Amino acid sequence: MSPKKHPSANNTYETERLILRPMSHDDRDFVFELYNRPKFIQHIGNRNVNSIEDAENYILNRFVPQIERLGFGNYLLVTKEGHEKVGAVGIFEREGLDIVDIGYSLLEEFEGKGYAFEAAQKVKSIGMDEFGLTKISAIISKENVSSQKLIEKLGLKFKKHVILPGETEELNYYETE
Repeated sequence: MSPKKHPSANNTYETERLILRPMSHDDRDFVFELYNRPKFIQHIGNRNVNSIEDAENYILNRFVPQIERLGFGNYLLVTKEGHEKVGAVGIFEREGLDIVDIGYSLLEEFEGKGYAFEAAQKVKSIGMDEFGLTKISAIISKENVSSQKLIEKLGLKFKKHVILPGETEELNYYETE
């Protein structure tokens, strides 16, 4: 079987209600806001994005290189109706994990509308159908029950507990079957 041709790293995707486009330095204000929300810090962690400049550097040093190298990474979620930036979703290479990890986060005011599931479902299909990934994992804090339900709805199954390098929190680890 020949390897799948990788789509352009600049591909934008759509779901019924959302536009998913690769995160760029233009999104620094949004990343600063999202990454400093208490819920983001509680469930995902403090990424030390303490200024707009930190947010831009985070995008340029973490998101852009992966998308350029692999063709997929972190996508900004924008509503088709109203063009509001509501969150982010992506597939990430993560130290301590052998399988790429799907992750997502929304501004609280956009939670409960199905956006995270809609976006995660799209990114999962992009990874598997367009990039030929055979497995996708997810790591979720033990108290983040809504995220655990979303991941299970996506078809990932709980496998074990993990602690990532340099971290202390034990996380739930999920994987596609």
